[in-house]
Amino acid sequence: AMATAGPRSFSAAEVRARCAQGACLVSCHRRLYDLSGFVRLHPGGEQLLRRRAGTDVSAALDGPPHRHSANARRWLEQYYVGDIEPGDEQGFAAPNPAAAAQLCAWYRDGLWVPQHYNHCLLPQDLVDWQKPLLWQVGYLGEKYDEWVHQPVDRPIRLFHSDFLEYLSKTAWYVVFMVWTPVVLCLSWVSYTSLAQGNTRLFSSFTTEYSIPVHKYYFPFIFLLGMFLWSLLEYLIHRFVFHMKPPASNYYLITLHFLLHGQHHKSPFDSSRLVFPPVPASLVIGFFYGVLRLLLPEVLGLSVFVGGLCGYVVYDMMHYYLHHGSPRKGTYLYGLKAYHVKHHFEHQKSGFGISTRFWDYPFRTLIPEETFKKED
Repeated sequence: AMATAGPRSFSAAEVRARCAQGACLVSCHRRLYDLSGFVRLHPGGEQLLRRRAGTDVSAALDGPPHRHSANARRWLEQYYVGDIEPGDEQGFAAPNPAAAAQLCAWYRDGLWVPQHYNHCLLPQDLVDWQKPLLWQVGYLGEKYDEWVHQPVDRPIRLFHSDFLEYLSKTAWYVVFMVWTPVVLCLSWVSYTSLAQGNTRLFSSFTTEYSIPVHKYYFPFIFLLGMFLWSLLEYLIHRFVFHMKPPASNYYLITLHFLLHGQHHKSPFDSSRLVFPPVPASLVIGFFYGVLRLLLPEVLGLSVFVGGLCGYVVYDMMHYYLHHGSPRKGTYLYGLKAYHVKHHFEHQKSGFGISTRFWDYPFRTLIPEETFKKED
């Protein structure tokens, strides 16, 4: 049998040369990690990249390291590329010993979101990644919940059929291109219909005390639809996407993985971050039917189109929280860090994506102290 090659050794000069070419290589206790994809996807990583000078990565740290989860520590090992040659550690060490110690502690505790995984270094898994996963996960039973919440950075194939696999993937801009014209068209139809002056609220119960709905109310009805969507988004994310399927139920485990488990297992698969238009149209049609039953036709349509707009904003926001680089101190920066915690440490809280608003009254807010830096 062929012997397995050991870890590759890197000299300080080689590390320095690769960093000069734009790579982000970081060492800790002589172990070298290639985190080139990390800097733009981790909250604050873009700022670290801007301030990094040469190979002195630790000089880019701003204050003490922040705490990382066990999942982050496991995640880091996917990007181990080799060891520093013995005696060469000082060849690119930071001039500031305190900063170097902070850097080592930071990376020892693990990082989040480098983009490229190392096939050779992944631990033995419970599934066969060379085959579609959708029909395998149901057999994990009681191991499924823990397995699905240990994220990896690798593509997922769900179906044997190439056609079904194609339908299960979507680029972010497809959602915008498909649904934005629908929102604009239905908004115009709703407004012009209200302008005819025939829409009255409660007319099915009483004609004497029914309330006319004027065209000037449309913006407020539209915003009401967006507000109701934000609540619906929270409820679906918490009670449907994060249900814990019974360990003995193969079909519920499979359904959970199809709906949301796949996203938590591989959170940076960019083709699976937004809802494909074909299944989305079925869900959207269902909610439109419900509104038609509860409200007068034009009023229901006005609420619906606001909710549809809220859905588009939600899907675009979700994609950006995974692949965008908001500036430190902005609302989106805080929301990205919040969503990171949801994926890697607090999967049973932090269900808000486009807003944290509903996490407050439902008491599922991620504790503020988990975002604080350690001393």
